[in-house]
Amino acid sequence: MTLQLKVPNMACSACGESITKAVKTVDPTATVQADPKTKLVRIETQVSKAAITEAISAAGYTVA
Repeated sequence: MTLQLKVPNMACSACGESITKAVKTVDPTATVQADPKTKLVRIETQVSKAAITEAISAAGYTVA
C-alpha cells in the first residue's frame, strides 16, 4: 500500500532522515521518500496508516 502524507514541519533532508528512521521502526521493509520542499512523504508499506502516522508523530513531526 502506498501512503502519501503531508508533514508541514519537515524542514530539511535531516528531517526526512528522521522520518524515514521512525517509519522503519514500525516497518523495516518500508520504502520512504521524503521531500522537504513539498513537505510530502511517500511510503510504500504493509503497516496501517495509523501505525505510520503514530511513528512519525512520536518522532516529533506533525502529520496533516
